[in-house]
Amino acid sequence: MAGGAREVLTLQLGHFAGFVGAHWWNQQDAALCRPTDAKEPPGELCPDVLYRTGRTLHGQETYTPRLILMDLKGSLSSLKQDGGLYRDKQLDAAIAWQGKLTTHKEELYPKNPYLQDLLSAEGVLNSDGIWRVKSIPNGTAPPPFTTATTPKPVIPTEGSIRVWSDFLRIHLHPRSICMIQKYNHDGEAGRLEAFGQGESILKEPKYLEELEDRLHFYVEECDYLQGFQILCDLHNGFSGVGAKAAELLQDEYSGRGIITWGLLPGPYRLGEPQKNIYRLLNTAFGLVHLSAHSSLVCPLSLGGSLGLQPEPPVNFPHLQYDAALPFHCGAILATALDTVTVPYRLCSSPVSMVHLADMLNFSGKKVVTAGATIPFPLVPSQSLPDTLMQLGEATPWTPLSACGDPSGTCCFAQSVVLRGLDRACHTSQLTPGTPLPSPLHACTTGEEVLAQYLQQQQPGVRSSSHLLLTPCKVVPPYPYLFSSSLSQQGLVLDGPPTGAAVESIPVLGALRSSSSLNRTLGDLAKDLAKLDLRRWASFMDAGVEQDDLEETLQELRSLAQCYQSGNSLMD
Repeated sequence: MAGGAREVLTLQLGHFAGFVGAHWWNQQDAALCRPTDAKEPPGELCPDVLYRTGRTLHGQETYTPRLILMDLKGSLSSLKQDGGLYRDKQLDAAIAWQGKLTTHKEELYPKNPYLQDLLSAEGVLNSDGIWRVKSIPNGTAPPPFTTATTPKPVIPTEGSIRVWSDFLRIHLHPRSICMIQKYNHDGEAGRLEAFGQGESILKEPKYLEELEDRLHFYVEECDYLQGFQILCDLHNGFSGVGAKAAELLQDEYSGRGIITWGLLPGPYRLGEPQKNIYRLLNTAFGLVHLSAHSSLVCPLSLGGSLGLQPEPPVNFPHLQYDAALPFHCGAILATALDTVTVPYRLCSSPVSMVHLADMLNFSGKKVVTAGATIPFPLVPSQSLPDTLMQLGEATPWTPLSACGDPSGTCCFAQSVVLRGLDRACHTSQLTPGTPLPSPLHACTTGEEVLAQYLQQQQPGVRSSSHLLLTPCKVVPPYPYLFSSSLSQQGLVLDGPPTGAAVESIPVLGALRSSSSLNRTLGDLAKDLAKLDLRRWASFMDAGVEQDDLEETLQELRSLAQCYQSGNSLMD
């Protein structure tokens, strides 16, 4: 790979994972296509970590995600399973079989207007049946993005989004999509609802071999594979798929990092008891099994609780979102993910996935929490020390792991990333001789400001921090969630609104090993122990036995004990 990238292979398992993943890949694509007057310097993040180069049958260069995704029948809408980028209609027509053919034709889904706009912007299907792709950037030198040659995109409306593929802006490699045909995405019958069902999928030779073949294809072309990131639904049967996939990766690729993001949609409704119980069971089984086979596991949700007690969704001061819409929730979680994964995607001095996990998961603490400030509330007339000082003792980020209010909890280790601030505001701009409002104002670099702030907030905690100039892109099809008090660059205006759409934002993100997990995992175990499983025999019929439940309950309690506040490096 170009530049000696430390490659990462992404596995995307489940439909909500598809929403988060589609936003994630759209943001990567937006970062590749920088405007010609881009203020952020190129080269802070290495796209070759996530992308691979290739060629179509007609010799055209492609640049596609190093991605394997699994979803259910009916989840692709109008997106072709082969991705469409390498498709050759001339080859499709060359059928060698001369015998009788029986055609079973399914009703076609109408193409989302947003995808029609994407096709017109990025290529054209010639009369000879060959798809001619417009220039696709390579990892080291993305071409300039010019508004003169690219039509203004159609912004997808919430009502037009049924599935994640309705707003996916990138092209996928033919080996990316793996469909599970035995379960349905739509309808009440044939659903992938239980952990045991998910486990059994990758016990079937058909699906196991298909996954192994795709893994070998991507891994064998890597020069330095640092590991795998798994985006996995935690609330449904895909928690079982993720657990078996992580076990396979651990067995076949020993020594590589495996970081799993367990994804849950927004708060659930009390009127759906079976869904809520299944969500609890799948989450518990998923966390226990994924933590056994991953280097690190992080639940990600905008809900307030992992257990049966519903809590309101989290709040962001400068965002207005609908927690019932996966399109909204997926965008916010993707933005957090794009920030907290920065350490192992850096061009210069990257922190490998293995080292990041080792820093956070000591003493059996395989589960971590995430938090983010979206956007980071910088006023144009202020400096970073000013803003951090105004935050005071309060927790600077919104919790994103459904672990409740983090105040009063103990942090054992943390990895923090702040991105998207202009270098001029990194340090204090006070006139020489002016009394310094805080020790942060005496720091000479932004990196020093951030490190000292974290030390003040959590004395003695093992911390790693990174400060980047590169902001997070939030151009369409990212939903417009932002208050009118933000500028085009996502800064908090101290004057009247300008009316300009927000295109990029500064973000503060953190991964933390925290004592809040003692309460969260302990409460999850208590909810699990209260269940009368005779009422939920269908979950057990899916391949889970009573002994498995007892073992999961014990493992959950043991995991919770790792996070007791006295169990830290400071003692």
